[in-house]
Amino acid sequence: MKFNYISPKRSQKIMNGIFIFSGVLTLSILIIILGYILINAVPILSFDFIFGQVIDAGKSGGISPMIVSSLYVTFISILIATPLGVGAAIYVTEYSKNGLLIRLIRFGAETLASIPSIVFGLFGLTFFVVFLNLGWSILSGGLVLAIMAIPTIFQVTEVSLSSVPSSYKEGSFGLGATKWQTICHVILPAAIPGIVTGIILGLTRSISEAAAVMYAVGSATTIPISMFDPGRPLPLHLYVLATEGVSLPNAYGTAAVLVIIVLIITFFTNYIVNRYQKKIMGN
Repeated sequence: MKFNYISPKRSQKIMNGIFIFSGVLTLSILIIILGYILINAVPILSFDFIFGQVIDAGKSGGISPMIVSSLYVTFISILIATPLGVGAAIYVTEYSKNGLLIRLIRFGAETLASIPSIVFGLFGLTFFVVFLNLGWSILSGGLVLAIMAIPTIFQVTEVSLSSVPSSYKEGSFGLGATKWQTICHVILPAAIPGIVTGIILGLTRSISEAAAVMYAVGSATTIPISMFDPGRPLPLHLYVLATEGVSLPNAYGTAAVLVIIVLIITFFTNYIVNRYQKKIMGN
């Protein structure tokens, strides 16, 4: 009985083709989305639109208050989520055994990462806005986004810390360093690129969320002065413009500015990480 089979050489070519097609398709999707947004946004993008004040609820004028609100809530969320996510990952990888508590922490992080963002928004409304009496404010929105960013930072940081070769730790202990000194001066520097990647993922999720901040940050179209003032981040402003029929051209302009901010943050953080990697590798 004969079996038809594909030779290893041909199967390798087929798989190479599938992988190349997958990569090209992924890049094409990104280019199509960015191109569609930018083509529709070009007529509206101008200095006055980016740095101007909102007029008539967004029908005209600019979006500077929304840019300030977005940066404000994102900064607060990352400021809170980073130490908690990185600290939890250090505890799981370096200070504990694989017991029930660790499994519960991982299960909690996976569950938080899979909860729809609108649920976080409702939680923020009932807990931060009403129960803690923080009101519709930048702080309430930042806290909600911090809860959303923690599992992402935790999971990526845990993988990065686990991938540090054990010989690094053994060498540090062999030189007489304590566990904390080994973590600070050996493990964390080696895992910095992965940790920064987790922070970037959490940051980009925070800056692009609309549903999570809808019920917590308010919808004020003025520039927030303090963290207790209400605001309207770019994703929420985009949602309002598009769904309430305020101004579709301004919605495209807002979307373009949001995408450009995310691209700038991603580009510069990757640039810094690459330079850091070259530095620690001695290049």
